[in-house]
Amino acid sequence: MPPIGLTRSVTALDHALLAPESHVRSPLPGWSGAKAIVLISPRMGAQFIQYLIEFDAHGRSAAPPPGVERFVCVQEGVVRLTEAGGSAELGPGSYAYLPADQPHELVARRRSRVMVLEKDYVELDGHPGPHLVVGDAAEVPGTPLFGDPDVVVRMLLPEHPSFDMAMNTMTFAPGACLPFVEVHSMEHGLLMLDGAMIYRLGDAWHQIQTDDVVFMAPYCPQWGAAYGKTPARYLLYKDWNRHPLEQP
Repeated sequence: MPPIGLTRSVTALDHALLAPESHVRSPLPGWSGAKAIVLISPRMGAQFIQYLIEFDAHGRSAAPPPGVERFVCVQEGVVRLTEAGGSAELGPGSYAYLPADQPHELVARRRSRVMVLEKDYVELDGHPGPHLVVGDAAEVPGTPLFGDPDVVVRMLLPEHPSFDMAMNTMTFAPGACLPFVEVHSMEHGLLMLDGAMIYRLGDAWHQIQTDDVVFMAPYCPQWGAAYGKTPARYLLYKDWNRHPLEQP
């Protein structure tokens, strides 16, 4: 338990850090046997929503709003995904991308924790809509970032223009860092999976630990470095593959 009245959580105009000691659980309409921890939402200026779902055994999901795509990644437990083409068991590290308006249901086999990210899908003229993707992050080939073998990126979704979002894991060897301070038009939602990092967000410096969630608004200066004796790894969302004038 943190000291009374203190937290690592912070919100600013261009970023936010949400630490587990600040989590507040609430129901979501249509979900049963589940509580939500809403971490990133349009109320802080984001164009997407990112939340954790804590399922009881046999808890069930509800559909996202019309026109909204969904990405889920299992943190703990086992969840069964059922959709028109069949079903799949998703364990820790498994993920699924569900295109907008594709009927599906998630049912927890036992107590489970799942990260969910949703956003309005942005169509691209001349291209069909995206397809269902189911995978395991550990089985996705890694690519060194800018040739640096100490920073490895795994792209969980295809780079095809049908997809208007990217979900990547990034793994940093102890002491490894991003090669420069990034400033760009994309926004990010970051879930720290393992290890710890020092992160610059705007003009502030933060310690990022396992299970922390970070929001980075467009044009927020950002840079990070892993510290400690074990690798650091996070799951990162970004909007991309669309002309800036077509984005919200």
